[in-house]
Amino acid sequence: MWFRLNVWLTLVEFQENEIQNQRLTSEHINNTHELSQPHFLTSPSFAKLNTTSGIPDYDKLWKHPPNRNFVPCVNPNPNYISPLESRGYLLVHTNGGLNQMRAGICDMVAIARIINATLVVPELDKRSFWQDTSKFSEVFDEDHFISTLSKDISVIKKLPKGIDGLTKVVKHFKSYSGLRYYQNEIATMWDEYKVIRAAKSDSRLVNNGLPPDIQKLRCRACYEALRFSTKIRSMGQILVDRMTSYGLYIALHLRYEKDMLAFSGCNHGLSASEGAELRKIRKNTAYWKVKDIDGKVQRLKGNCPLTPKEVGILLTALGYAPNTPIYIAAGEIYGGESRLASLGSRFTMLMSKEKLATKVELKPFMNHSTQMAALDYIVSVESDVFIPSYSGNMARAVEGHRRYLGHRKTISPDRKAIVRLIDRIGRGTEKDNRKVYERIIEIHKTRQGSPRRRKGPASGTKGLERHRSEESFYENSLPDCLCQRDPSRGS
Repeated sequence: MWFRLNVWLTLVEFQENEIQNQRLTSEHINNTHELSQPHFLTSPSFAKLNTTSGIPDYDKLWKHPPNRNFVPCVNPNPNYISPLESRGYLLVHTNGGLNQMRAGICDMVAIARIINATLVVPELDKRSFWQDTSKFSEVFDEDHFISTLSKDISVIKKLPKGIDGLTKVVKHFKSYSGLRYYQNEIATMWDEYKVIRAAKSDSRLVNNGLPPDIQKLRCRACYEALRFSTKIRSMGQILVDRMTSYGLYIALHLRYEKDMLAFSGCNHGLSASEGAELRKIRKNTAYWKVKDIDGKVQRLKGNCPLTPKEVGILLTALGYAPNTPIYIAAGEIYGGESRLASLGSRFTMLMSKEKLATKVELKPFMNHSTQMAALDYIVSVESDVFIPSYSGNMARAVEGHRRYLGHRKTISPDRKAIVRLIDRIGRGTEKDNRKVYERIIEIHKTRQGSPRRRKGPASGTKGLERHRSEESFYENSLPDCLCQRDPSRGS
């Protein structure tokens, strides 16, 4: 049995959504958004046929890679015990955007188990670049989070009354730390303190070398306990239904927002004034340590997100038709519609949450970047093909979730190879023709999201850099949370 995001919806919620969808059908046709074809001529829940016969090049373009019978296996071993008596309270201040916070929260669940702590529902980041004031319960289903983890750790919504008199400490947990660090250094702090506050949550645990039950707990936290709030799941399902009404679709995580470009120093194809604006942002953002970046070098190393133009060439080369429905999962694209024109000239059905939903529908989520990102996350995980233009936190999280759900097709662009080919076309040393397209297809044959073990550290690296170079646990949880089922035993 494959788990899908839409199982998050209860039957009642699903029925309510169907009624809402039918009501919105007539309203949305008259919406001010201009769509390339009539909206909702059929009920979106039944628009995509279960059969794939008659879809041109289905096997080449849409078929998921063989999953080799890998299925989730996250149940604890028979010797796993209920949480021991709590020695104190663990407060967590998460940091970063949605997916950085999600990974950090799941790590903190595991850390609470390791140090016998009662976890207080984490506080979401409100001070980063996005300035989002969302509370945990506005983004995630708080009660579900607490109840799902009840056999693993104790989770409470807030510190009990009268706790102010207990001794507290703010601690910066070391990045990429293993079991011994938390058992020998952090757990001993209970002798002196009753409340430990983790100042940051990102990358606090190593990817590898942890006990199997801790690794499985991280997956249970990520894929079972940490589900989105009801209003986000409901709106996400509506967006999925509306994309599905057009047929098979691609979710394109087009990481081309201002903050990303400013942080990375990537400026290919930008104007001089745009480049100056990004440099100013990078200079004035105190917690971004690297200020002087050579964008050309970054790009040739494959460290820059593909531009909309480069993505358009990639999709054309892979063989997707100009009328392929494409959902743009992103924040505000730097340069706006004019920047998307090069992609839109090749692909006419570029959709987004802003185009699929009315302003009234999106109003509860506006000005909350974390909640808007959650909607993109749902549509991306549920897409027929997912393609990220950059391997950031969102791309890694979605790829990991799709692997967990049966290794759904995820095309990971070889950015270094693509930009070098495109540059040669620009210089006239290569032609924009079928020969180049065949080379791009060949490059990506093994980058489709098929099962593989998580990549270890880069050769020659040591210390912290060794851990940083490892593939993220939440990008690929094989072998810890995925097991190969014996097909002879049935389901």
